[in-house]
Amino acid sequence: MITISEAISLAKEIGGKEGLNCIAELDETAAAEHYEHTENAQRLPLLGVPILVKDNIDVQGFHTTAGSLALADNIAKGDAPVIRNLRRNGAVIIGKSNMTEFANYVSTKMPGGYSSRGGQVIHAVKAELDPLGSSTGSAVAVAAGIVPMAVGTDTCHSVTACAMGNGICGLKPPAGTLSQEGIIPISKTFDSAGAMAQNVSDTLKLYSAMRDEPLPEIKPAPAGELRIAVNTANSDMNPEEKRRFLDKLVKTLRNNGAEISELNDPPTPELPAIMKREFGQGIEEYLKKSEAKLKTLKEIIEYFEAHPDTMMKYGYDLLQGALYDKSQEAIIEEEYQKAMKSRANEIQRITEEISDYDAVLITGPTYVNHLCGLPTITVAGRSLDTNGVRQGVMLYGTDECRLYAAALTVEQSLGDGVSGSFCRFA
Repeated sequence: MITISEAISLAKEIGGKEGLNCIAELDETAAAEHYEHTENAQRLPLLGVPILVKDNIDVQGFHTTAGSLALADNIAKGDAPVIRNLRRNGAVIIGKSNMTEFANYVSTKMPGGYSSRGGQVIHAVKAELDPLGSSTGSAVAVAAGIVPMAVGTDTCHSVTACAMGNGICGLKPPAGTLSQEGIIPISKTFDSAGAMAQNVSDTLKLYSAMRDEPLPEIKPAPAGELRIAVNTANSDMNPEEKRRFLDKLVKTLRNNGAEISELNDPPTPELPAIMKREFGQGIEEYLKKSEAKLKTLKEIIEYFEAHPDTMMKYGYDLLQGALYDKSQEAIIEEEYQKAMKSRANEIQRITEEISDYDAVLITGPTYVNHLCGLPTITVAGRSLDTNGVRQGVMLYGTDECRLYAAALTVEQSLGDGVSGSFCRFA
């Protein structure tokens, strides 16, 4: 179990620039709130649990920069709703985590975990590995044992890919479940805050505490009653070691009585057009209410161009592409509306295809789950790959409670994952 003081000490010792570089900002004075010793206080699910929060989410008194020096003057006046909910449930915010700059919406050449403000985040297990993005610092901090839980954001695999890559559990809830207020956005259609922890149970506790209303109690589904679809799209892109791991898991589930079927849903092309149309408008809506001096996407781009040595290491083609003049508006809007219509059709098709399944297991690169706004969760087991990273799987579904129940059962099939590590304080 990790106490608040231990988490702060670990953050300084291994989370700083000389270590994993996953910490953007730290409150060394953070301490558990002095709740009265009432029955209600003792029931707070995260009482005294130290939490790190991704640097694009408002936490009162901390900078909110999305990893960019362009927003280095932005200090949050208040908490985002998801943070207020965490505090209401007893959590203690000890700091902010580094991330890929603007949630990986700066350049197609920018590596995961890099930002002009924070530099390069290092993988939790092996420095040579890609730490992935963009909730990189949060994932690394949990995987390294600095904190038991951390908050990220996900547009398209920014929580789930980071969690998988660092061998932990990550959850992106159904679209629209959590408030997006007080979070620097990419896309109102796809964005969501998300939860990270070592195992499914702790991840669900964190997510439940982020909600306006808690989750109902989730228990593992009986293995013999599970219906799981295996999405085989692009499965041949996995290395042989990953394919063997997935084949073994599917065999174990089938042997335990689960009904296994196959489907093939590869990526579809709607996401870029939607993100391109929504990014500029969304970020400017956030900046209008913020303490940042820069208030428009144009001003941010001009800041990049005025500071090429610090801001242009990997270019800024995504930022540039999101800024378009009036002569382009009609074309951009037409592409956007076409993509949104196609997305609606995909939602209907995918929902009908998988509604009878408890979960769909992803075996290769796809993002139909994020396109359709479906709850998605990664599950890590005890076995390690050749790099020493815990091996895991990614699941999505149409009903989040059924999905999470299936995830708990899959975790048992993988060897029960890692036991809970959060700590209660009196």
